[in-house]
Amino acid sequence: MAMFTTGILVLTSPLNILPLRIAPVLSSAAQLVERTLYVHLHPGLILGGGNQPRPVFIPPVVDLSTIISRLYSNAADVCGHLDVRVLLTNVRAQSATSSGTTIPNVPFPRPQSLSHSPDVVLTDFPLQNPGQSNQVMQCLQSYTGLCYVCSPGLPSVLLHPQLMMLQETEDALKEPEEEAEPLETYSDVVVGGTFDRLHGAHKTLLNISCLLANRRFLIGVCDKAMLKKKVLKELVEPYSVRVQRLQEFLQEIKPSLQVEIVPLDDPYGVSVVDPLLQCIVVSEETRKGGEAVNKKRIENGLPALVLYEIQLLKDAHHTETEEEKISSSSLRSRLLGTLLTPPKDTSHLAPLPYVIGLTGGSGSGKSSIAQRLEALGAVRVDCDKLGHEVYQPDTAAHHRVLKEFGSDLLNEDKTINRRALGRKVFGNKERLKALTDIVWPEIALLVKNIISQAREEGKQVCVLDAAVLLEAGWTDMTHEVWVTIIPEEEAVIRITERDGVTTEDALRRLQSQWSNSQQVERANVVLSTLWEPEVTQKQVLKAWELLEERITQRTKGDVSS
Repeated sequence: MAMFTTGILVLTSPLNILPLRIAPVLSSAAQLVERTLYVHLHPGLILGGGNQPRPVFIPPVVDLSTIISRLYSNAADVCGHLDVRVLLTNVRAQSATSSGTTIPNVPFPRPQSLSHSPDVVLTDFPLQNPGQSNQVMQCLQSYTGLCYVCSPGLPSVLLHPQLMMLQETEDALKEPEEEAEPLETYSDVVVGGTFDRLHGAHKTLLNISCLLANRRFLIGVCDKAMLKKKVLKELVEPYSVRVQRLQEFLQEIKPSLQVEIVPLDDPYGVSVVDPLLQCIVVSEETRKGGEAVNKKRIENGLPALVLYEIQLLKDAHHTETEEEKISSSSLRSRLLGTLLTPPKDTSHLAPLPYVIGLTGGSGSGKSSIAQRLEALGAVRVDCDKLGHEVYQPDTAAHHRVLKEFGSDLLNEDKTINRRALGRKVFGNKERLKALTDIVWPEIALLVKNIISQAREEGKQVCVLDAAVLLEAGWTDMTHEVWVTIIPEEEAVIRITERDGVTTEDALRRLQSQWSNSQQVERANVVLSTLWEPEVTQKQVLKAWELLEERITQRTKGDVSS
């Protein structure tokens, strides 16, 4: 079968059978679709009967929320590479008239456009006999075309999942289906979260909130102060990117909803002051937050919100340092060691040795990572050590430093007293710049010599271990920039233990350097030594293996060009 970029999966199984079919149907779909899989739920839809089925609104029932959770949770397990999105365009609470009777189903609005136009339609509809196939496919194509704007000439595929207990299930169906339990819905629903890199658990939360909301959906998205405690917070996507992803996702899921997204700078946000809100959606772990919101609302003279709790999705792929649930922090930790942004143009550099500029704040474990890379075969260039060398007597820097800062800096053995020099530049930006203008270019010359020596020896990789890599502008000597990060409070503990300085001194040292976020902005690869040494080692191995693949591809590219 050809592969398609975007598919739309029309699920027709009755709600009581569907849970059994989801995993096999998704596995089959994943063999055909590469990127985005939209799921359209229409339980009980008959394709290929005498009449062409029309899209109609289906009422929200409790089982639907279970199906949605199951869809996202199975998707995370069996087709993690696919962006699965369950569409709720055709779900609508039937409005009651004053006489108490419900209005019959209104016909569907015009076809909805999706941000990725589907190029194949799939279904779980079971054929009654082989001769029915063409009729079912035509039926499916025209039904889908009435619901969504699709690519012209949309091919269709019937997925035949290996249905467990098919016979039993079909026998069970012969009994009358129980009346589905209606789901209580609300005009205005609120939810809060970070929503970093939308994953299955976010989508479940958002989909169920959309199922519960009839008019307006309000989302508080963590920003600034609310991100301080997040694991690897430097890798959290910018607020504007997270908001844009949410808007795009929700516009597809349920375009009829009025969506409002606001920044959350404290745990409550507008949820404690908005009188129209009726329901807040929480998970097991954010339930306490929901209760705190209600306490504040009551203090503010507002009615408490209905707390609707959803189950967290288990992460089948989690490692021992990650959470059991599907979470953004696990996804961020999986980014460590991978290429986050492609390297800039380095055509001015020789292809080999491939030079990694490794930097990171004080206490971040940069040197330990440099040593691990050296053990894997890289040539380590220790810029700190080279910094000592450039001060040696009879070097260019030695003469210039004495001329600039005075000969009273000399020790008896003609070496420069680094401590006395430090006192002359401490806290004085201009004097410090005068010093670095002398020293940094000299260190850069030594680095270039070591790199060319490594080239003559046929070495593949050099690691430039440099605390001031970015400040000194040495990135023009490197093919990639790697940054090691740890939270500031952890860095302070390490610096005070290692160097015997006070907490204030450690903080001052960190604040005089570039912040983690500033460094991460310029990084191609990010690493963290926050966990046990084995975890760091796994990260470094992953980074090294991916680096070797990049070097191979580049050298192949150079040869072929």
